[in-house]
Amino acid sequence: MTAEERVIPTAALAGLAGELQAAEASGIQIAPLSERYPGMTFADAYAVQRAWVELKLEAGGRVRGHKIGLTSRAMQLASQITEPDYGTLLASMFYEPNGDIPLSDFVAPKVEVELAFLLRTDLKGPEVTVFDVLRATEYVTPAAEIIDARIQRTSAQTGKPRRVFDTISDNAANAGVIVGGSAVKPDAIDLRWAAALCIRNGVIEETGVAAGVLGHPAQGIAWLANRLAPHGEHLKAGELVLAGSFTRPVDIASGDVFTFDYGPLGTFSCRFAGQARGAAHG
Repeated sequence: MTAEERVIPTAALAGLAGELQAAEASGIQIAPLSERYPGMTFADAYAVQRAWVELKLEAGGRVRGHKIGLTSRAMQLASQITEPDYGTLLASMFYEPNGDIPLSDFVAPKVEVELAFLLRTDLKGPEVTVFDVLRATEYVTPAAEIIDARIQRTSAQTGKPRRVFDTISDNAANAGVIVGGSAVKPDAIDLRWAAALCIRNGVIEETGVAAGVLGHPAQGIAWLANRLAPHGEHLKAGELVLAGSFTRPVDIASGDVFTFDYGPLGTFSCRFAGQARGAAHG
């Protein structure tokens, strides 16, 4: 079986998308789809993801961009994959920096730091390179991504961790985006050496350098443009693309204050207020 073959029937996709939507709304996570469909492939996972995004668009959602995940070598080895994954950013996922963010918007959230690229022109694969990405980028800005799990990270039934197919189905775990700090032109600095501190309640939890994202943060965006090409899709001018985290995810608890310090690129903060939806079911 090749990676592009599918075992999940097309007729089942709408139902699975509905399950993910219900899990997000209720805070009650669903079991890993890879247990229900043991032969699940990457094509299956992206088909489920697309069905869920389509459900959100039908309900009035609007695409603002894309995210790239699993970009670090360590995360790829841990997930037993050799390439990143991707998901869709919707307008409802964006939060203003330096304010409160309601935890009730999430099920079991964590946060990561990364760079975001705002595109000035379209990027169409195949054969997009890092240089094409830099030419197409209006500016690069610090960001934080809130990731979530509508699918159980560890199966309640088997005790086994979910697989990468589950994460991809779950819109590559995306749930929120905070953009802050200073925007710079892509040639203003050596983006490989952009660095960040992730500080929770005054304690530095994680540090990282953007070169941890495939050697250069623009590399993931080139990969995504080429990955979308066979589907007749492309990255569009005006879209924001999260290039991939260069730290591990940090857990979020009620009342946590996070500061994301990008040095010369600026600093922004947020406080997570209330309780996550999943807290009542944990």
